[in-house]
Amino acid sequence: MIEWLLDPAIWASLLTLTVLEVVLGIDNLVFISVATNRLTPERRATARNLGLAGALGMRVVFLSSVVWVTGLTSPIYEAWGFAVSWRDVILMAGGLFLLVKGTREIHEEMEGDKDAAGLRASVGFVGVIVQIMILDLVFSIDSVITAVGMTRDLPVMITAIVIAMAVMLFAAGPVGRFIEEHPTVKMLALSFLILIGVALVADGMHFHIPRGYLYFAIGFSVAVEFLNLLRTRSRRRKA
Repeated sequence: MIEWLLDPAIWASLLTLTVLEVVLGIDNLVFISVATNRLTPERRATARNLGLAGALGMRVVFLSSVVWVTGLTSPIYEAWGFAVSWRDVILMAGGLFLLVKGTREIHEEMEGDKDAAGLRASVGFVGVIVQIMILDLVFSIDSVITAVGMTRDLPVMITAIVIAMAVMLFAAGPVGRFIEEHPTVKMLALSFLILIGVALVADGMHFHIPRGYLYFAIGFSVAVEFLNLLRTRSRRRKA
């Protein structure tokens, strides 16, 4: 145990994997905020906690099956020079789900019946938890494969995931409330879901879009909207 704590290589791996998990968790954080905002306010925190707890358990099981994880990138079907692996199937399925989810949420926000939306939210508690767990697994598949490639030390990988989940759990509440209080920010978040869905489908089709481009687009849009909110608040104070 003492040797484990004093090994700089282990600490370097832990720091690298933790940062990787936190950064890649931005996608999941946006989805969690949008999904839980469909619930009544008193049930959102419980849904987030249960969903992330279940997602953490699934990731630990995922990591424990090292041989199976590395086999996800092996081709299961090939036609006309295009090889398809289970990783590709999972990414494309997750991406298509986000496209449908984002489009439906935008439609509901702009065209839907608010009373019907509230009724569906009250009975969709379990569905939201399941969605959080499944989408977290889709979002984490690349980071888990990367983690397995960087180190085979299971405690290091699990510790990094637990820290990243704690950060997400801490940030999900404030982010969700901010999105709910500002309709324009909510529309941006839904647009980000569609953007992330396109990126996942592209990854599944072997066309990788660097995540840095996506995060820059998200960060720039958020910065512009933040300035818009400041200007609106300033006008209201003057009025």
